Amino acid sequence: MENNLHLSVSPHIRSKITTQRIMLDVIIALLPALIAGTVIFGIRALLITAVCIFTCVAGEFVFNVITKKQQTVKDLSAVVTGLLLALNVPANIPVWQCVIGSLFAIIVVKCVFGGIGCNIVNPAITARVFMIIAFGAMAKAAFPVNVDGVSGATPLADLQQGVKTEILDLFLGRIGGSIGETSKLALLLGGIYLLARKVITWQIPVTFIGTVFVMSFLLDGLSLLNALYWILSGGLFIGAFFMATDYVTSPSTAWGKVIFGVGAGLLTAIIRFYGNYPEGVSFAILFMNILNPYIENATQRKLFGGEVK
Repeated sequence: MENNLHLSVSPHIRSKITTQRIMLDVIIALLPALIAGTVIFGIRALLITAVCIFTCVAGEFVFNVITKKQQTVKDLSAVVTGLLLALNVPANIPVWQCVIGSLFAIIVVKCVFGGIGCNIVNPAITARVFMIIAFGAMAKAAFPVNVDGVSGATPLADLQQGVKTEILDLFLGRIGGSIGETSKLALLLGGIYLLARKVITWQIPVTFIGTVFVMSFLLDGLSLLNALYWILSGGLFIGAFFMATDYVTSPSTAWGKVIFGVGAGLLTAIIRFYGNYPEGVSFAILFMNILNPYIENATQRKLFGGEVK
């Protein structure tokens, strides 16, 4: 009888879902955006993506060797970080800036804090903010390969000057911008895949995009059409579906996710309309990452029979 009794510590719930499986789903979901970016900006988009992914994976591998930690590159999180960072920079960015940004994301933001699950902010979004401040990396956007020119203002920057791009071009991605942010169709397909696979939930993407829409409507002439221009311009969709939903740096509770999404949307709109930078998505997500522990603590359910403080 004693042999039938097995003692072990919690948790006792078992699941076939692994970090590697989740990261693979994210990679699959990002493929439409990568394909669209390659078609729009040419083969250099693939070069930038390869550099970012290789640097992130190699950086994590070498860090683990030097610090004598167990290798974690097989979980694919470094691949996701490199892919996300690549999709958030223009195709004409110097390669050396990609290397520095990738190392910053993996070494400084992720590995130094203890690796996956220990970082307090999203590595890719933090590296993007670092590159904006250090290099002005997103100041000029690459043009599509079928457009004369090398770089120019993004549709979001043009919109702030009263110049509007065709709605269809914004939706399909026939515009200047970062590699993976231009095609909203591709990003929606990836977001729907993540929702169908239950990798993410609807709260953060819907409240994030919805709040930016409402704020843009209120701040730009009470025009629904203008509000549509604002949500289709810039990196709102890639930020809302793929970076604001990061498990480690976003709340786990339903109401926490709503608060996170609304807060990110408010900050994005404020920066877009009143800030010095044309795009506010990266800064908004980074700021909400910092507030995440407080949001999580405020929205957690009280334990049954627990002490009320």
